[in-house]
Amino acid sequence: MNKQTDSFYNNFSFFYPLVDIFLKPQKKVLFNEINRLPEGSLLEIGVGNGSHLQLYKRHKIIGIDTSAAMLEIARKRSFGDIKVFKMDGKALLFDDEKFDYVVLSHVIAVIDNPEQLLQEVLRVLKPQGQVFILNHFTPNNWLRHIDRVFEIISKILHFRSVFYIHEIAAIKKFILLKEVGFGLASYFKLLIYQKK
Repeated sequence: MNKQTDSFYNNFSFFYPLVDIFLKPQKKVLFNEINRLPEGSLLEIGVGNGSHLQLYKRHKIIGIDTSAAMLEIARKRSFGDIKVFKMDGKALLFDDEKFDYVVLSHVIAVIDNPEQLLQEVLRVLKPQGQVFILNHFTPNNWLRHIDRVFEIISKILHFRSVFYIHEIAAIKKFILLKEVGFGLASYFKLLIYQKK
């Protein structure tokens, strides 16, 4: 993320519990999917304030974020094998093929270079490792017009309202295993991919 985005999320950390309430049903599905998988090492990019960390049941967790204010809260909520670090998802300080799973929950449309982010995810995932992408995705129906109208405001809030996953070239290096839709016209989705 860039410095302006970092600053925005540092200031936004006070209001983030309201966002957590909205995201709770989606995250429940995300964690149901994750917790049924075999034990392994998991990286969450964009761990935020860590309010959901207690929902991880089986894995060794590393959470990263670029917002110091968010991480300060997340550190107080981490326990056991969960570790959190200040780090940019576009420049991960981990060895190749280190993780079995990577989680991107409402991150990919916020980061300034999603292509670079997915290339890093690809690098740190083990062969056949899985990435969980929970986000809004601009649909090919009437909702795409709302995304376009909202584009100006979304820039102020540091995210892309118009967002198509297929426009990221690195996604072609993954196989889509599962898609779960949420809400009106499945505007929000959980996409589960496996590294080829």
